[in-house]
Amino acid sequence: MALDLISNSQSIPISALLPITALIGIGFLGFAVFLALMIAVYIYTSLVYVKIAKKINIKPTGIAWIPVVGPALISAKIAKAPWWPILLLIGIFVPILSMAAAVAFTVFFTIWSWKMFEKLRRPGWWALLCLISPVNLVLLGIAAWSKK
Repeated sequence: MALDLISNSQSIPISALLPITALIGIGFLGFAVFLALMIAVYIYTSLVYVKIAKKINIKPTGIAWIPVVGPALISAKIAKAPWWPILLLIGIFVPILSMAAAVAFTVFFTIWSWKMFEKLRRPGWWALLCLISPVNLVLLGIAAWSKK
């Protein structure tokens, strides 16, 4: 009986599948564009922090290329802050502590950025503006490649 139902059923026309395949293709294209944008932002911020580290004579400058942790390490070294707030990054991966650790790390990173901007002879309050993502990229670029 089940075989009769299968053999008598009609096939789905190709035209009905086109919208689904188009949506899947658009999804993959969107993901590819997002991934390319994230890689470009990563390369840009790494170059910025390498330049900032060179300006202030922080060694080794290559740590700026470590994903997620690199900019924090450069900022912490410039601010001469203790290393233990870096451990907050581990807390981000612990489910119960993740939200509190992320907030605390953001506060520490803002303080470090404030001190970093002051050492670069820029206004410290730029660190507060750096909480806005596109503004962050512009201000860091100005701080890294300006002559002041």
